[in-house]
Amino acid sequence: MSLAFAPLSDLRNKIDSGEISAVDLMNDTLDRIDATNPTINAVVSLRNRDDLLAEAAKPIAGPLSGIPIAIKDLSDTANLKTTYGSPILANNIPNNDASFVARIRAVGAIIIGKTNTPEFGLGSHTYNPVFGATKNPFDTSKTAGGSSGGAAAALAMGYFPVADGSDMMGSLRNPAGYCNVYGFRPSFGRVPGDDVGDQYLHSLATSGPMARNIADLTSLLDIMSAPSIGPFHPQFSDGPFSGQLDAGIANPRIGWLGDWGGAYQCQPGVLDLCETGLKTLESLGAKIDPIAPPVSSNSIWQSWIDLRSFQLLANFKPLYDNPDHRKKLKPAVIWEVENALSLNASKIHAASEARTNWYRAAMELFETYDFLALPTAQMFPFDVDIDFLTKINNQPMDTYHRWMECVVPVSLLGLPALNVPCGFDELGRPMGMQIIAKPGADLAALQLGHRYHQATDWPNKRRP
Repeated sequence: MSLAFAPLSDLRNKIDSGEISAVDLMNDTLDRIDATNPTINAVVSLRNRDDLLAEAAKPIAGPLSGIPIAIKDLSDTANLKTTYGSPILANNIPNNDASFVARIRAVGAIIIGKTNTPEFGLGSHTYNPVFGATKNPFDTSKTAGGSSGGAAAALAMGYFPVADGSDMMGSLRNPAGYCNVYGFRPSFGRVPGDDVGDQYLHSLATSGPMARNIADLTSLLDIMSAPSIGPFHPQFSDGPFSGQLDAGIANPRIGWLGDWGGAYQCQPGVLDLCETGLKTLESLGAKIDPIAPPVSSNSIWQSWIDLRSFQLLANFKPLYDNPDHRKKLKPAVIWEVENALSLNASKIHAASEARTNWYRAAMELFETYDFLALPTAQMFPFDVDIDFLTKINNQPMDTYHRWMECVVPVSLLGLPALNVPCGFDELGRPMGMQIIAKPGADLAALQLGHRYHQATDWPNKRRP
């Protein structure tokens, strides 16, 4: 019997009771990947079956003991190729795990390979010159989103019960929405990165969990979380969260930001599905209020693109400065570097000031509302063979990533945000919605998401 789509808790119980072995689970997982991954292309750098079965025969004790998992190809894995989707790093084999990967491995997970990602994670559409494109499990002519597109597609296909992802500009949320699963961007600092480089100014990206239900997602979040290493980043002492999901705010107030007063072009049908999701929350006791934009979308966007490029410059300038490497970089990398090089101190100060103004406005909203809500994406999954969307509703997009503007308010402030699936359009394309909480209120968002999942169960209600 196939173990596809089994929750983590069921797999754990089956292994612990002796109903199945970790070797049985590994064989089942690899058989499914062999059968369908050549089409979907979610898992890359897959390890040798014999080596994996030998590892499964000697499980390490822990909550993920014997559970197969693949790590996003933007995070280092010891002795396993990590390419970042770049031909420059096509043969890169790290000596050490990223810190959160080490925590996952330490509790018994068996890392079988990597999940596909866009080149250096840029673009919210998973394709690269090393491994090619990841297809959407619900329509293989469409994108799985990104940058955690391989992870989301693998979950939708039932390869694993949980997956890691990372999120600077919606990369845990957008692919989860496009693949009918859950993706959670935690409060900044809850899942700290490696203790390298600047820890003061660069605070836009974070790793986080993905899953087909909130209980499994929360279990992985508990494992990935650790004390913050940043010199001034928040320290969290409210976890672990597993076992707390059945509580929560009884009748939460939710501020629905919609299309930000018309500023965010949305394909017809996107807002309708989100509002259907809001009606489900309303049936669970929530009070939904449509609210006006608290600040200008343009001020948030300009702040975002300048601070994002400023941060990315540290990673990409050495590649940009090398003529042999530069010619192998995708245009989005070049755009980020050259945008950063055009900045001066006044522009960076203005970006930081706009960020602060949005923070003040958001905290004022959270005095009235327990949660905010936005669409997870402005377009349904689009054709897999294009680089990025150049227009929505015939309105031109002025950058390679403007079509994902609706995720930026969360990313700029490091707010916790959960993508919840909210249905399919008439063509069978999935869509999701962001449930956004105030800084540190990760558990509250997960508790609301858990109630929503119990009422809808979209990932099991509709599978590829």
